[in-house]
Amino acid sequence: MSFPFPVPDKNDPRWTARGGVFVRRSEGTHRWLAGDTYTIKVTRDDTNGSLGFIEATVPPGAGPVAHSHGNEDEAFYVLSGHLEFLNGDELQVAEAGDFVFIPRGNRHRFKNVGDTDARMLVIFTPGGHEKFFVDNGDEPRPGEQPPQWGPERYARLVDELLEQNVTILPE
Repeated sequence: MSFPFPVPDKNDPRWTARGGVFVRRSEGTHRWLAGDTYTIKVTRDDTNGSLGFIEATVPPGAGPVAHSHGNEDEAFYVLSGHLEFLNGDELQVAEAGDFVFIPRGNRHRFKNVGDTDARMLVIFTPGGHEKFFVDNGDEPRPGEQPPQWGPERYARLVDELLEQNVTILPE
């Protein structure tokens, strides 16, 4: 069977250009943040600004405080567990296979309401906020659990959050 369209010129750079990103399962920058474990798979620098992509593990009871992003939308795909999402003034529990999209400017947070670790994928569009995780998260320590963050830890990061156009909001 022949190709039904004209065959493009194989000297066309679309045949040979390599702009994609390939990250293996164990690769990425690992950080502890707010009691959770995050693996930053790609950053805006990797994707020409398009997106940031993170894999998250959230222990029971953990998750960030309510906040809003002024620069990026945030999307979540739950791989396992039960995560309660605050979306504006609404609470819903998401579980494996559920997708949550939070547009920039909306108050949100998530919290693991299950009794085992929850796992999810997080996408920022455009990319950029994942840099906060890299710059402000703690290096994981083997054999230890990530510490929960109290108000004093968030207070130390107010300037950094404001620089990222993120606002901490009351629950």
